[in-house]
Amino acid sequence: MKLIDLYIQEVTKRLPIKTREDIALELKSTIEDMLPDNYTEEDVKEVLSSLGNPAVMASNYQERPMHLIGPRYYDLYVSLLKMILPIGMGITLLVLLVTSIFSYSGETSLLDMILTILGEGIWGVISTGIQVFFWVTLVFAIMERTDSSNKQLPITKNFKEWTPDDLKDVPYLPKEKMVSKVEAIGGLIWTTIWATCYFNAANLIGVYEKGESGLRFVMPTFNQNVLLSYWPLVVLIIGLELALVVYKWRTAVWTKSLAIFNALAQLTSMAVFIIIIRDSSIVNEAFITYMKELFGSGFSMKWVFVVAVFSFIFSAVAEGYRGFKKALG
Repeated sequence: MKLIDLYIQEVTKRLPIKTREDIALELKSTIEDMLPDNYTEEDVKEVLSSLGNPAVMASNYQERPMHLIGPRYYDLYVSLLKMILPIGMGITLLVLLVTSIFSYSGETSLLDMILTILGEGIWGVISTGIQVFFWVTLVFAIMERTDSSNKQLPITKNFKEWTPDDLKDVPYLPKEKMVSKVEAIGGLIWTTIWATCYFNAANLIGVYEKGESGLRFVMPTFNQNVLLSYWPLVVLIIGLELALVVYKWRTAVWTKSLAIFNALAQLTSMAVFIIIIRDSSIVNEAFITYMKELFGSGFSMKWVFVVAVFSFIFSAVAEGYRGFKKALG
């Protein structure tokens, strides 16, 4: 039964989302009708062999033809595009974020910097997507036209023709346990944003006042030298979060091991955050004075720290619980 589900998964993942469920039900019914009572694994393999490569089966359900890249290379071509495009776009956006945040000196308003990053980011992502699409398509178009084998059967990622035994190497991905590429890339972008803000907090986090040319940075919230004194712990967290992103990308599904690693990363981040925030010298004294003048003498940084610690603990526990719920649910 598992081979049947894997075969259907390999077919439907190549189809538009809106048609997958109906085709999956139809295909499953067809396969079961072709099988004898009390069938064995060999019976299943024989039926799947008669149906043929999942890529060919999927192409039979497609409403649009494949002209530039033929059926022999089309599946491999699309798979590589899906893998390379988000990586290339993500790297472009990360480089832009890092360079923009580290080069920010406070001379221009924060809103202007955000708008600049947004505009350049959109253009950079589009430009990278066009470049990746063009070069990958060109390479496969050349391969299509220089292939002298005269074979039409699609090839798999290992450049061999498909057999039912290939299904044994395909991980079964339940929908409720899948890790989307958007989640993995989003984690990478978030790590980059908070890390660059941490190491450039003196120019980004603080009090802004409205001036003639827009918002003007007048006072940092944190003492940058104190923040930088904890750099080994911060680098450790960055490394853990990057490793978690890679782990999610490679597995593409929540497993018990991934959930444990995710929980350890969250707990470590929480511990480092509490260690850093307990240092009373981390906050700029001028900022504390400014806040007391703004909110009155009743203002206390102690309560700000308590709320911040509670929020971080809640977030870390919730994210760890979410991982285990997906992995074991």
